[in-house]
Amino acid sequence: MTTFVLVHGTWHGGWIWRDVSARLGQSGYRVFTPTCTGCGEREHLSSPDVGLDTHIEDVAAVMLTEELDDVVLIGHSFSGMTVTGVADQLKERVKRIVFFDALVPREGRMAAVPADPETGAFPDWWIERQKKFIDGYKMDFWAEYPIKMLLPESETQIVERIKRLITTHPAKQWTDVLTLENGGWEGLDPVYIHCVGQEYMMSSEDMVGPARGPGWTYIPLDTPRNGMLTHPDKVADLFLTFA
Repeated sequence: MTTFVLVHGTWHGGWIWRDVSARLGQSGYRVFTPTCTGCGEREHLSSPDVGLDTHIEDVAAVMLTEELDDVVLIGHSFSGMTVTGVADQLKERVKRIVFFDALVPREGRMAAVPADPETGAFPDWWIERQKKFIDGYKMDFWAEYPIKMLLPESETQIVERIKRLITTHPAKQWTDVLTLENGGWEGLDPVYIHCVGQEYMMSSEDMVGPARGPGWTYIPLDTPRNGMLTHPDKVADLFLTFA
């Protein structure tokens, strides 16, 4: 039977999927929502060495130790890099890969923050952002964005929940370059869910990348970026169509 593995994005943890996971479970499916190292309840394990490869190992370890097959692998935001790396390593265990308003890795964009291919230098905006990192490597959501980056300010109860639970995020997960040996998402019937109800800085075409092209299912969803919190029934019902 299909198993769902839901991977959180930057500054979040497995908790972000709690309501969606419950609804998928009520429909009879097994659901895993791993929290990556340095995030959520595992923030205390953060270090300058925690990066993209660490997060790929985190999720792959869950799939291996739980002996999961027929997996619908879903990644949010910049965990699009993470789930692509997992799929590349464990392709035989993945039924379908889904990018939930996530970055799609492809040639020319194999890191969340791409360095200059000739000089290796990071863009100026990233260098400026580094000055605000906690302990030199922990990205702080509140130093860069308002809450409406995730969902409307009018969702007061959810906003308070996010303020309690959001954590820092290891910066190396954004700068590490993803290396693929088996094509990543290729051949896994990839889906892109674009949260077009996001009013503040909706995810750009640079995130969507090839997902509007052949071989992809592109789905516009009328929710904000954190639709799993604001519209868990709508999100869960959509996920069930991939089972």
